[in-house]
Amino acid sequence: MKTQAGIGRRAGALIAAVAAVGAVTALPGQARAAAGGELPPYTFDTTAQPVKGAASSSDAAPLKTGQTYRDTLKKDGKVYYRVDLDDKQNSYVSVVAVPKPGGKAEYGDGFKVSMQDGSGTECGYQQASFSAEYARPLAAYARRLVNPDSSSCQKAGAFYVLVERNSKATSAPDDWELEIRHLSEPGVKKAGPTELPEAWPSATPAPPTGGPQKRQGGAGFHDAVSLKQGEWRSDIRPGQTLFFRVPVDWGQQLFATAELGSSTAGDEYIGQALVLSLDNPALGHVDENSGSYDGKPATLALDPLRPVAHENRTSYNDATSGMRFAGWYYLSATLNPAVAKEYGDGSLPLTLRVNVTGTAQPGPGYDGDPGPFAVTADDREAAASGASGARAAERGDSMRVVAVAGIGTGSVLLLGLGAWTLLARRRAA
Repeated sequence: MKTQAGIGRRAGALIAAVAAVGAVTALPGQARAAAGGELPPYTFDTTAQPVKGAASSSDAAPLKTGQTYRDTLKKDGKVYYRVDLDDKQNSYVSVVAVPKPGGKAEYGDGFKVSMQDGSGTECGYQQASFSAEYARPLAAYARRLVNPDSSSCQKAGAFYVLVERNSKATSAPDDWELEIRHLSEPGVKKAGPTELPEAWPSATPAPPTGGPQKRQGGAGFHDAVSLKQGEWRSDIRPGQTLFFRVPVDWGQQLFATAELGSSTAGDEYIGQALVLSLDNPALGHVDENSGSYDGKPATLALDPLRPVAHENRTSYNDATSGMRFAGWYYLSATLNPAVAKEYGDGSLPLTLRVNVTGTAQPGPGYDGDPGPFAVTADDREAAASGASGARAAERGDSMRVVAVAGIGTGSVLLLGLGAWTLLARRRAA
């Protein structure tokens, strides 16, 4: 009796554990709090770790591959970070600068991010600046490419990432928040073409049909809302930046236009009312355009871009070299804060029309896992469903938890079954 009771208690505990595991895996995600009258803040990567940029390369904090970091940058600030690289993989360090919304910015204000080797040789850099006189998030990247034909920046060792902010005296003095990513791209097993084709399809395709569907943009790169080819409707307020992402595979082209809907509140002319920007999967800046508004429908478009190809990286033009790998390409739209003065602080209708043309082609033959530089079946599913980048990442984490919990649940069930079998045999005896 005593032994049977003990076995029964242990078996009951095991069954309770199974029920607890099931309850944990069934818990729904927490809903986000609704935003008030203020604009939603920029959404930073929730996995980002704090880092402090150094005044000297000798004191630079290391950045790990695949990790995201957060820091701040003062007006006219200059900071260093360190990355330890091998001699086989390409390296990209992106910086997203996030000023306070609505802050004063002069034309040309911005920052430069560059990568240097131990001798101070500059390996690759990019500059990002405001094309309109109002602040908005800006992205740019530094890079080190492995190239057998080059003699500089090719050895393994310590490299330094330098971020330099440039501001006019009349610009807002506020610190900028930084979101920093370090990504690696495998080399290729076999060298491919390095020359760009002279002829490429640059004609703008017919706009997508079917009418607009509702897809409200995210508040940062991390929670950018996924889009596929189609016509997509959002609401945007003065001073707000909305983020979207589109999967573009090897050999495919991306075309995008933005239309600001009409308003009955007035007809005042606002210059550079809307900015449409494009960044690549490593958050390197590719292209942007801006347009005016006078209360009537206004449309602007990105210039035609070359199909995604590995050889695009040989170009000195950012709009071409930026289309260097497959993956998620990010569209962001910012509405001029000055619109509020003439048309009120309420939202205006924004319509994005996205075309992805061309048949997906095989990649360049990476010598390793391409990581974010590929388009997967899950990416296409996210684009079709409209999942945000954050939600897709959470889903991936949840599926891993479910898989682990499933293994644990199976083990518990087996143990429980064994306990009940033993109990039954002893009762029979």
